[in-house]
Amino acid sequence: MIRSMTGFASVSRDDSTARVGVTVKSVNHRFLDVAIKAPQLLAGMESRIRALIGQRIARGRIEVSVSLDLVETPEREVVLDEALLERIARTMEAARAKGLVSGTISASDVVRLPQVLEIRTRAGSAPPPLPESLGGLVEAALTEAVDAVVVMRETEGRFLTHDLETRLAGLAAAVTDVEREARAGQAAFEARLRDRLASLPSDVTSDSSLLAQEVVRFVARSDIDEEIVRLRGHFEHWRTLAVGHEPCGRKLDFLVQEMNREINTVGSKAEGSRVPEIVIGAKAELERVREQVQNVE
Repeated sequence: MIRSMTGFASVSRDDSTARVGVTVKSVNHRFLDVAIKAPQLLAGMESRIRALIGQRIARGRIEVSVSLDLVETPEREVVLDEALLERIARTMEAARAKGLVSGTISASDVVRLPQVLEIRTRAGSAPPPLPESLGGLVEAALTEAVDAVVVMRETEGRFLTHDLETRLAGLAAAVTDVEREARAGQAAFEARLRDRLASLPSDVTSDSSLLAQEVVRFVARSDIDEEIVRLRGHFEHWRTLAVGHEPCGRKLDFLVQEMNREINTVGSKAEGSRVPEIVIGAKAELERVREQVQNVE
């Protein structure tokens, strides 16, 4: 299956105890290389994170970033400034004696008085323990992010498949063209050899059977049937890999190397005036295929 190695996803999950954010970025790489950036509190989950990624992704540089915010209720304390409240009470008593105010200070009055009553986090309180549900929350967010990256890689892979199939069809057409040109060139080469032999003196061409064997041997050096058969075999192997269920990027890369080797051999052996032009075009197209294959998982 042709699947790209590039993708990106960002997922957030939360419950009553924590908020988790996971970002997964995937780029090209020869092998599977996982880099994890996570809080120290989650250090024990690193092997599990790698295992979850390895189950869905076979190749590429995978950068995972995990953020964590614990929803904690810190221990609080209530502080009453008794000295300030006493001064306020004395002041209010003096105001009542003068008839400026009436009534007494109630509890609701104390709550509303600025700086008299303060609710604050208790100093030196121990941090809350990690929630038991945290591991499941991280795994859920990571699984969703990896699934999204895989979908993106598969979507881009379909575009890669279309492009590579088009280029492969062009290479197959070039092989057919070079085969036709090589056969015509081989026949012309043989005819030229026989014409030259016919023009030699009779004492040189006394053993006609031996000369005929030499002609066949010379002509056989330009035969490219084996290379053509192997190239078409590579094309068929390519199509089999492209529709399979396993990642095939490294195998396709190897096939491109083999195709390039066969095309080079064809270019050095085949006769025909148009053969060099066809071979150069095929090698240029094969280089474009090689560049695209570097993106395949």
